[in-house]
Amino acid sequence: MLESEVYCVSMDSPADVSSVEALFDDGSVDPNHLVAVMAQTEGDPYCRGYTTLALQVLLSERLDCSRSDVFERIPMLMIGGVGGVMCPHLNLFVKKPASTAQSPGKRLSIGVASSRRLQPEEYGTMVQVELVADTVHQAMQDAGITDGSQLECVEVKCPAMTPARVADAQSRGQSVVSTNPVAASSMAKGACALGVALATGEVRMDQLSDGVINVDKSLYSSVASTSAGGEQSACRVVTIGNVEGAPGRFVAAHSVMQDQLDVAGARTAFNDAGLRLEDGVLAEDERARVAAVFVNAGADFSPSVRGRRHVLHSDFLAPFSGIQAKGVAHAVVASIYGDTRFLASAGAEHQGPPGANLVCVIAEAA
Repeated sequence: MLESEVYCVSMDSPADVSSVEALFDDGSVDPNHLVAVMAQTEGDPYCRGYTTLALQVLLSERLDCSRSDVFERIPMLMIGGVGGVMCPHLNLFVKKPASTAQSPGKRLSIGVASSRRLQPEEYGTMVQVELVADTVHQAMQDAGITDGSQLECVEVKCPAMTPARVADAQSRGQSVVSTNPVAASSMAKGACALGVALATGEVRMDQLSDGVINVDKSLYSSVASTSAGGEQSACRVVTIGNVEGAPGRFVAAHSVMQDQLDVAGARTAFNDAGLRLEDGVLAEDERARVAAVFVNAGADFSPSVRGRRHVLHSDFLAPFSGIQAKGVAHAVVASIYGDTRFLASAGAEHQGPPGANLVCVIAEAA
């Protein structure tokens, strides 16, 4: 069984991949063992694309293949836009021949898979739900995970709707879930999350139909984090879980913050990863054991927090409600972690209960 690792490195600009290059040069990471990348990039979606291009250029040189081959081979899940005090960074998912003996306990195991290309008329429909469920199962198999209960986090990057994709569907006499690209992309993210929930057993097939997507909020996954991007035409999936006896030095753990003030819920992920907290904050000498933290924020999907209304959707920054939501969630978790270099994504379409935050921590095993 291959050994799974995660490396988190900082970025000084959207085009800065020098820290990745340094890991290659010092032998910490063999580029041939890189199976996926997930990044928190600053700026607009074009900056997210700039980061993707910079990585493609670097990897095409190191792997001696074309940039398009890099894109197909290595899923790049780029999360654009930072809020609050987030530090832009890159997370590298690595699978390599085991350098350590099999452990007596559970250790991190990463799985990666990609679906076929979707047609625009399939976004946000049961076709996408079932396709993602199948792809999650493929990624689980890649990770050696046999049961959904072994999963701690499932990251999915799916195609976003664009005006060109709407026009393409209409030119073929097909209709899309919405001609509004933002609404259609939200539906696609919801379909992805329900696909994860179906794969993990959190929902049943008989509970699902086109009519429940982004409607029935009682249906959700507590491990799914989904995002949409116009650069994608397929659904790219990374599963993060633990397998008994897997080689390696890392473990993963997840928890659910029921709302933005549920600090205890966030601490659960750190505790379950075997990390020591002192007065509710990660002990300073434990911080170096943390490899990565992923948060999915849902504040903008609920009109209030514990009965107190917020104005994420009505104040002058309403167009950036998602960035505000993840900035808030990031700050709360950062107050526990004591570091700002970790990823926060926004959007709660079937990603946990409405208004909740999902937290995943990957750390060196004790």
